[in-house]
Amino acid sequence: MNSENIRGHMHERHAGRDDLTGEHRLGDTLQLVFLGIFLAVWISDTFFLRYSTFLSGEINYLIRFSAGTIILVFAGILARRGLRIIFGEVRQTPHVIDKGVFAIVRHPIYLGSILTYLGLLCFSLSIASTAVWILIIVFYWLISRYEEKLLIGRFGDEYLEYRKKVPMLFPLKLSGHKATPNPV
Repeated sequence: MNSENIRGHMHERHAGRDDLTGEHRLGDTLQLVFLGIFLAVWISDTFFLRYSTFLSGEINYLIRFSAGTIILVFAGILARRGLRIIFGEVRQTPHVIDKGVFAIVRHPIYLGSILTYLGLLCFSLSIASTAVWILIIVFYWLISRYEEKLLIGRFGDEYLEYRKKVPMLFPLKLSGHKATPNPV
């Protein structure tokens, strides 16, 4: 396996950071594409077409607004803490990060993004936007799997042990189930 396969794609702004493992070459671009698609569908359905927002009439706006705001604040905190740990600290000896929000989920920044979309969905309950959101979750799962291959290639058993203990994207443990080598 060559170093590009083990290290993945590195942005120019992170050049020289040996403590970072990398990401999928199209990850940032596809995140922006999905954001654009989601916002186009959400804005058009929520404010103009109102084609699939009929459920919003069933739940009081104050409840939806409160829930959406709480989710958005939590998403922001989660993503910010994850970004601060990854990019705010230069680790002299590269290792698996398993502290802070990384003790809750292996990909807290992606979970923060997923929750941001959910917070917006709470405001309108747009079914069309929910369909896009589900595709976004699948995208983040696929990107996470790719990045985990890089992390396993770099950290081996240390990452595999971490993966057994901490869920990938959603901090849920089903009672009576042992952690699998690849929990989601």
